[in-house]
This record gives sequence, C-alpha cells and structure tokens, in this order.
Amino acid sequence: MTELFFKALAIIYFMTAGTLVIYGLNCYIMIFLFKKGTKKAEAFRKSIYEQSGDLSEYTAKHQGLPSITTQLPIYNEYNVAERVIKAACNMKYPKDLHEVQVLDDSTDETSELIAKVAADLCAIGHDIKIIRRKNRTGFKAGALAEGLKQAKGELIAIFDADFVPPEDYLLKTVPFFLENSDLGLVQARWGHLNRRVSLLTRAQSIGIDGHFMVEQSARNWSGLYMNFNGTAGIWRKPAIYDGGGWQWDTLTEDMDLSYRVQFAGWKTLYLPDLVVPAEIPEDISAFKSQQFRWAKGSIQTAIKLLPQIFTTPSSLFKKIEAFFHLTHYMVHPMMAILAVLALPVLLTLDAAPGAVLFVLLAVLLCFAMAAPSTMYIVSQQAAYYNWKRKIVFLPFLVAVGTGLAVSNTRAVFEAVCGIKSGFIRTPKKGNRGIKNYRVKMPWTAVLEIILGFHCVVSLFFYLSFGKYLVGPFLAIYAAGFLFTGFLTVVQSFIKNG
Repeated sequence: MTELFFKALAIIYFMTAGTLVIYGLNCYIMIFLFKKGTKKAEAFRKSIYEQSGDLSEYTAKHQGLPSITTQLPIYNEYNVAERVIKAACNMKYPKDLHEVQVLDDSTDETSELIAKVAADLCAIGHDIKIIRRKNRTGFKAGALAEGLKQAKGELIAIFDADFVPPEDYLLKTVPFFLENSDLGLVQARWGHLNRRVSLLTRAQSIGIDGHFMVEQSARNWSGLYMNFNGTAGIWRKPAIYDGGGWQWDTLTEDMDLSYRVQFAGWKTLYLPDLVVPAEIPEDISAFKSQQFRWAKGSIQTAIKLLPQIFTTPSSLFKKIEAFFHLTHYMVHPMMAILAVLALPVLLTLDAAPGAVLFVLLAVLLCFAMAAPSTMYIVSQQAAYYNWKRKIVFLPFLVAVGTGLAVSNTRAVFEAVCGIKSGFIRTPKKGNRGIKNYRVKMPWTAVLEIILGFHCVVSLFFYLSFGKYLVGPFLAIYAAGFLFTGFLTVVQSFIKNG
C-alpha cells in the first residue's frame, strides 16, 4: 500500500507538471498572435482616427454623437474620489451629452467629500448624479446595475476610483462605435501612476503590461473571446442588456458579462494605444487580496460559462483559448502541488527511470517557465522605448508570481467548492493619502514561509542527488514563497506598529 501511495504521488506530480507546461506554452501562442496582428490592428485604428478627426467636427456640431453616461463606482475611497470625479468631468465631450454617475456605496466621510465635489462641478455646468443605495447588494456589480437603470447615455463608460481617464478618452473610443453598430465594448489599456514606488509596484506593472499589451491584443485581434477588465472600458447599453446585464454570482462580474455579451453576438475592441493610468497596490496584502478576488472570480466564471462555451458554434481553437483564459489561475494550485511533492517524489522514485523523467520534465519546465517571462519582455518592448531598464525588475515579478501560489490556491479551492465570499475592495493611497485603509495580514503568509523552507530542503536533496536541472525550478519556488511570505509579515508589522 505504501508503494502504491508513493507511485500515485509520482503520477500526480508528473501529470501536474505536464499540465503546467501546456499552460506555459500557451504564452508563446499569445506572443505569436500578438506579433501577427499588430500591423493590421494599427492600420485599422489609424484609419478610424483619420476619418473621425478625433471627433472635432462632430463635437463642434453635435451631429450624430451618442449620449454618454460615465459610471464611477466608489466605496470608501476618500483618497481618490475627488480625483476620479474631476478627471471624468474633464474628458472632452459636449457637456449636454455627457452624464457622470457617482455610484456611492460609501459608509465613511467619502460621501461628504463626493457631495461637495459634485456640487462644485454641477455649478459650472457638469451633469453629475450621485446614486446611493440602502444596501450593497451585489457590491460593485449591484451598483453598476442600479446606475444602469437610471443612465441617460447610449454608451456607458466605467472607471474605478483609482483610475484617471485622460481628457481624450471619449474622443478616442466613440469613433469606433460610430463606425460599427455591432460593437458592444471598447477596452483601453491600464497605465501606472505609481510604478516607481517600490520593487513590488515595478514587478506588478510588468505583469499588468503582459496581460494588457500582449494577451488582450492577441485575443481581440485574432477573433478570440476578450474580457472587459472592470474599468477603463466603454459599453453600448443594449449590449449589456442583451448579455443578461450585470450579475453578481461571481467575483469577476466584468469577465462574466464580457463573455455573455459576445455569446449574444456583440463585438469587442481593444485599444492598446489608449492608456488610462491607475494605482498599483503598494502593500503586498492588498495585492494578494486583489489577486485572490481575480483568481476566485475567474474560476467561478469558468464553472459558470464553460459548458455554454463548449456548445457554441465557435471554432475549436477559440474554445480551447477560452478554456485557458478562464482557467489561467489553475496554474497556482499546480505550482503548489509541485512544490509540496518534489521531495517525496525524489526520495521514492527509482534512480534510473527517475533520472530520465526528471531530465525530460526539467527541460520542458524550463522552456514553459520561460514563456511568461518572454511574453513580459515582448510587452515591454512594445509599450516603452526604454524597455531594457524596466525588464531588470522581471525577477521580482517571477518571485511574487510564484509566492502568490498559496493564496490563490485557496481562492481556486473556494471557487470549486462553491464557498461564497464578499467583494473586498483594494485600498488606494491616492494623491491625498489622508485616509489609511488597511487589509488584514492573510494567514497564508505563514504557509508561504513554511513552503519556502520546504523548497529549500527539497533543493538541497535534489542537488545532493545530482539532479541539477531541477535546481533552478526549486530555487525560484523557494525564493518566491519566502520573499512573499516575509514581505507580508514585515509590511503588516510596519503598518500596525
């Protein structure tokens, strides 16, 4: 029985590693599709902008312009509320065609600040409505749904509280809706207001760029399913209703609605050259909380929508990529499994077959592990002229990404088991920095440190057994878990001290 048990562990280990390799290799497909579609997409965007002239002629005469409602969902965001409301009002567009909805669910002094700012802006001609609910049913999704009932606009722009839309945002997105009546969503790229604050924010910025510069572009330009990222996007109102409206049975209502809208036949468009800057979490606990929500919500959405995706008349390739897209966070429990089982598998495998398997697996793992980093490098090349200075922080992203495996494994487990949890807002510092919103230190930090030391011990045994090819893999895991775990503890003590 003992022998069968350890053989079963080995089988789980190698199957998990093989699956992780497949997820990694899919990054190369994203890179290929991004490179393939870049020139055609750039030419299309250029032609639309040339035809519209940045809407200057339209805005002067108001001819054919759609009315727009900009929604700003806010919950206890004292540090950033004023900034985002003013930025929304500063977007260039005829005032009589632009309504700003402040969806205020706040329970602190943020509501008083919002009322004052809104009153000042209304006095100079802006159309601002403050919508407050008696309860936070559905959290952000519920607020958006309530605002949609009262929205006057044909198009609905959405910005989270920590985003600062540029003045030309509407001028750069509306022309595409005028060009294509089947277009339901236009998504802009996220920028970074506080990239240089710390190693953590620099690492996060690279990860965000990888998703927004390469993955989103590749999916959209290749006719694959693309998701709304919850903010910095603009919708056609009928598309939201045709997709079934905002629903809150997952923590990623944005991804959920995006797919349902595309099921209903609406098109989506991604604009990588339209950048909306936002804040990156500066605290590791806040970052983990954000990632936990995204991981759990993505798996909840996968469970909800994959059965329908598999029955659609879409191509097999589109269905496969949708599967990878929705289940991407499964890589974290797989990484945790490999970290835990590496040592027992080494100690129980026979030397000869074990050596062959480990060499093969190590080569494949190295190739697959290099795929995300390659994608991040490509994204930096495409987005910044000084990209070489930025990729020096890539190792910190690898460490943080690995360290998230414990927390996100819990998120995936809760999603699969149907465990419900509330929408936890990511605190923002903003340009005021007055109100100190905190996220409690997650208990998973202890597990991260324990698993980090376990990987150190595993690395020692692997090297002593002469299995050097697996060494880098375990070294990365050890560094990632220890870095994330200790950083969580240190920052928590500093903030609470």
